[in-house]
Amino acid sequence: MFDYHRGMTLLGQRSFNDLGVPLSDVTFCVLDLETTGVGPDREEITEIGAVRYEQGVETGRFQTLVNPGRAIPPQITVVTGITQAMVIDAPRIGEALPSFLEFLGDAVIVGHNVSFDISFLNAAAIRQGYGRLANPSTDTMRLARRLVPKETRSLKLSALAAHFRSPTTPNHRALDDALATAHVFWSLLERAGSIGVTHLDGLLELPYIKGSRAIGKLNKTEHLPRRPGVYRFVDSAGAVLYVGKATNLRSRVRSYFAGDTRRRIDDLLRDMAEITHTETSCEFEASIMELREIASERPLYNRKSKPPRSLQWVRLTNERYPRLQVARSPGDHRAVLGPFRSRRTAERVMHALWDGSSIRRCGTPCKGHRYETVTGAMCPCQGDRDRAYAEVIAHVLRAMTDDPGSILTDVAALMQRFVGHARFEDAAAVRDRWMAFLRASHDRRLWLSLRRAGTIVATDETEGVTAVISDGALSTIGPREISSPLTLSQPRLNDLPTSMSVLEEARLVWAWLDRPSVTIDEVTGEWTEPACPIPTMEALQATLDPGGTGTSGRSRTTPSSVSAPITKTSERNPPTRSGSNPATTTTWEPTRSGSV
Repeated sequence: MFDYHRGMTLLGQRSFNDLGVPLSDVTFCVLDLETTGVGPDREEITEIGAVRYEQGVETGRFQTLVNPGRAIPPQITVVTGITQAMVIDAPRIGEALPSFLEFLGDAVIVGHNVSFDISFLNAAAIRQGYGRLANPSTDTMRLARRLVPKETRSLKLSALAAHFRSPTTPNHRALDDALATAHVFWSLLERAGSIGVTHLDGLLELPYIKGSRAIGKLNKTEHLPRRPGVYRFVDSAGAVLYVGKATNLRSRVRSYFAGDTRRRIDDLLRDMAEITHTETSCEFEASIMELREIASERPLYNRKSKPPRSLQWVRLTNERYPRLQVARSPGDHRAVLGPFRSRRTAERVMHALWDGSSIRRCGTPCKGHRYETVTGAMCPCQGDRDRAYAEVIAHVLRAMTDDPGSILTDVAALMQRFVGHARFEDAAAVRDRWMAFLRASHDRRLWLSLRRAGTIVATDETEGVTAVISDGALSTIGPREISSPLTLSQPRLNDLPTSMSVLEEARLVWAWLDRPSVTIDEVTGEWTEPACPIPTMEALQATLDPGGTGTSGRSRTTPSSVSAPITKTSERNPPTRSGSNPATTTTWEPTRSGSV
């Protein structure tokens, strides 16, 4: 027996596996209603007709007149033939609805202009205390608009029934119209199968397919599995147009045909000739594979994630009076941050260091005292300031390498001055520069941590995969325990990322290792976490508003140096990041969204 009160809610919570069942296994209920008018909030149902199909075979019919509790308008009687006398002894909707809901069960609802029928059923179900119907639904009118747009001039039920030679002629009576709708529906399913729609999720998406071009290529998604992996759109010459990743390959790729409204997707579908894919053991592996293929293939339509033509770095020069500069190579300098995708981002980071220090900004020739007065920066070229300037450089060097929070006070003071003079746009610019600097500092720390670790073996208990990570890059991953012995190596502490894709892969690796479900089994080098708490905007707000609510209830932590590394060469189950080892307790939650 169908549980009305629970079923009306639970039936709608369909998983991808539920939606992925073949159409031959789906139970459909084709229905039609007759009503006293067109507004479910003020009109009533006068007749319900439905036909139930299981595995393509008719298993039952439902038909009943309903007493609307009010006079049937004459024009409705003319159209439907239902008179007031016919419904006098018929049950009210409160009596008919429970029987119909039991007949409907968890079937997928099919109807012609089905939203009209569902709106009346929902209104009646809500009034009777059942809640809205949660059953999935599909509309033969919308399906016909996509599948037979040029074969018939009208999408009315009568026209489609005649086109597909339905043995039942629709006559505005509920059961006959439902039978005619069912014949049209099965005829449309044959057309849908010819273009690769063989599962329920594809049928539900079909009415929203972009147009004839997309429909004609939809069958190229039929071979895609419902598994994690990487997909590629390939043109007729074999060139890769687009590379993407997905936890459900079939669902993700089909969304380009139905749910994506971006104009460039239309161009992509136009140029695409084939779709290839590679299954992976988990989403993490798919993310790494996607990143590497974009870096190697440089697909035309991967515009935002495509590697930049040149990288930018912020470096502290080795001059007598060092200064900060943006350059296209890290060079051999005291400290370096990067790489960055654009010069604009690199300049933001450099300006953040300017905001938090008085390091010189002058070049050659130096503009002397006048430059120093305007910018507030030191200009040691004009006098004997070696000792004072050495302290400035030590301050900047500390911020770039060990303690990003050391410049927070000066940055906050600068913002406070701008706010005090109502220069809010300037204060916002300082904030943006500070956040860019934080992201760069975070990337440097995670990169050094991964390089110091050498080779890492870690297991994700949730996904059941074990990965080997070497020098910040994924080496192997699979759904089995990797038990091969590890060789101790000397980590290269001073190496810098050679490309954006290498740095972005390190970000992905760090994010995966930081999952609660991931345990680190073995490490050949030294495993350290960024124990130095890098201040976020909350800390900056707390500095601007001491004693206020800027910290959102979180206590401020004074920045400190990086904790001593922990060597893990023989421990099979080393301490995790839950705080079991005081030396590895992390008070800073790194932010990994966005790109530097």
